[in-house]
Amino acid sequence: MSVLVVDVGTSGVRATVMRPDASIGRVHQVAVPPSRPSPGVVELDAAALAEAALAVASAALAGEGSVGAVGIAAQRASTIVWERSTGRPVAPGIGWQDLRTTGQCLLLRQRGLRLSPNQSATKLALLLDQHDPARERDLCFGTVESWIAWTLSKESLHVTDATNAGVTGLVLPDGSDWDESVLEVLRIPARVLPRIVDSSGVAGEAAALPGAPPIAGLVGDQQASLLGQGCLRAGDAKATFGSGAMLDCCTEERPSFAVRGEAGTVPIIARQAGGVRHWGLEAIMLSAGSCVEWLRDGMQLLTSTAESDALAASVPDAGGALFVPALAGLGTPLWDFGARGTLVGLDGSTTRAQVVRAVLEGVAQRGADLLEAAEADGGLHVKRLRVDGGMSANTTFVRLLASAIGRPVELAELVEATALGAGFLAGTAVGTWASLGEAAAQLRPRAVVEPSGRLDRERWLDARERALRTVPSLSALQF
Repeated sequence: MSVLVVDVGTSGVRATVMRPDASIGRVHQVAVPPSRPSPGVVELDAAALAEAALAVASAALAGEGSVGAVGIAAQRASTIVWERSTGRPVAPGIGWQDLRTTGQCLLLRQRGLRLSPNQSATKLALLLDQHDPARERDLCFGTVESWIAWTLSKESLHVTDATNAGVTGLVLPDGSDWDESVLEVLRIPARVLPRIVDSSGVAGEAAALPGAPPIAGLVGDQQASLLGQGCLRAGDAKATFGSGAMLDCCTEERPSFAVRGEAGTVPIIARQAGGVRHWGLEAIMLSAGSCVEWLRDGMQLLTSTAESDALAASVPDAGGALFVPALAGLGTPLWDFGARGTLVGLDGSTTRAQVVRAVLEGVAQRGADLLEAAEADGGLHVKRLRVDGGMSANTTFVRLLASAIGRPVELAELVEATALGAGFLAGTAVGTWASLGEAAAQLRPRAVVEPSGRLDRERWLDARERALRTVPSLSALQF
């Protein structure tokens, strides 16, 4: 049977029905953007997310009919706390981009506990300190997919899957269970935590939906995209280019490092089924599509982000201009939060088109950074890179990316592949497909872009060096 997929991104909630041939029906969407009441603070309206999820799921089912299962993909590490008895959130959820616990993370590191403010751990501790300082209330914690599963199950299912639990900062290095030593330091009662379940497997019923189909797939958004592009074996890799970018690569076994590899990647659980965890690596770019938005909004060199494609293609090269996309610091491989965007190599003849092309080239060069880091930390070779996300619709950028990495780029059939991954996980759990391999075999890239020439890597790396340590106090921060 078909599968309903609910996909909760950073700015909205989508739902669609995925059919047994891997085609999808109409996508129903409601915008639920986070609020940013002050610098570094990012909050979620959990009640609005729940309402939107029910609305789009019901609309998708009304258009396609009954389904055999439900799959949920969601932004990772965002943190919601609610009362078990009433199902009401105790406060606005804290978004994954929220940085208000940075100071606490630095203090904890002095005590030997290495956590990042982007993880759920210190966000949860903050909410508990504010709303249950004595740790007496009967509260539930969940990341976004956990909250949506609670909502769709009519408040009967309190679970999270291994891919989402793995990026909370609260689990053991092998991902097998919650880490009691971290819970003790942060004063987090075990009773508030969800049960960790398989990414693919029936967890309970979506009793709030017609027919109460089983919730059979739970997965973080990047792992969903990895699977939604058919990445199942060691060396399979995908990159999602949105406002930032994430490159995820499957590995043969669990990486040897628990927090971060020498090349700056982090270990992830790619999926879990039948209690077996499949591992991968993630490399992170903090600024990608946001750089094109800066050209549009900040520099006013573009009237739309789509204009960057044709304008960059109108010139054969950037005329010597080089751009380092570090508007919010550099992630993998250097992790310098004090690095800043750098534009060099300009002269009196540099044109608007060349500056735009330099920005796209810079994002492509950072893509090469991520790929090189994944190969180094994983000890493997990636033969081709599969790509999705908003920037994958930019033809000029994709061509530059292929040239930067020196290997083919395969564009996902869907610009956002998360729905496919969540659908595959749910569908294999209920027999829509016999295996993930059978499901992924139906995928076909919408285009394959071969490398054409090479970008000047050496000069760009020199420019990247200049971008480092622009704000020394931030460069000193390490998590």
